Amino acid sequence: MKAPGLALHGIRKRYASVTALHGIDLTLAAGESLAILGPNGAGKSTLLRVMAGLAHPTEGRVEYAGGKLDRRRVGYLGHSTLLYPALTARENLVFVGRLYGLRNPTARADQLLAEEGLESVAERRTGGFSRGMAQRLSIARARVHAPGLLLLDEPFTGLDEPAAQRLTDRLKDLTADGHGLVLATHAISRAARLAQSALILVGGAVQHRSSGGDLTEAGLQAAYAQALESAQ
Repeated sequence: MKAPGLALHGIRKRYASVTALHGIDLTLAAGESLAILGPNGAGKSTLLRVMAGLAHPTEGRVEYAGGKLDRRRVGYLGHSTLLYPALTARENLVFVGRLYGLRNPTARADQLLAEEGLESVAERRTGGFSRGMAQRLSIARARVHAPGLLLLDEPFTGLDEPAAQRLTDRLKDLTADGHGLVLATHAISRAARLAQSALILVGGAVQHRSSGGDLTEAGLQAAYAQALESAQ
């Protein structure tokens, strides 16, 4: 599915007396990959939820390709797995595929289970899955409808190194094929490998932006440390 462009204009998000996002402006071209870095409580998850249409900004607006959000073109992974524990791995994926109107949701489910190395547990109920297995299945769930833009919040959480490397390689392939990616992560090394641009959030405000030749692991590490120091 074609990747949509994305633009955020003056996004502010308040929860009672707490302001989680302070006037975020951001433009993401169709097929571009962006990493969002920052400490816990920086506003990364809130920003992704606003992008996904799951949280409404208190001020500002979000545009997709100059119009409104089309959920069929966006895949989202948050902190919750969104899996039904009483359903098997395959049933979870088939259920989501049917919601999106896929012609053959079972074939798509089997394809994703194979990509995640979960074929052997396809008939197991997900309520008994380990954190890593549930995370891998949740990533597959976000990709069931082959969205043009993936919004992933800490996707490497709970994954062992082989699984994390498989995900890194798969995301690189997707971005190479023109899919858009927004990745909120603490993993600076993976952000440097996957993203074309990056921003660092501290206290709900953008403290740094990187792109092009500045997007190296060493450069991001230095910028991250400086952003934390500047925000104190």
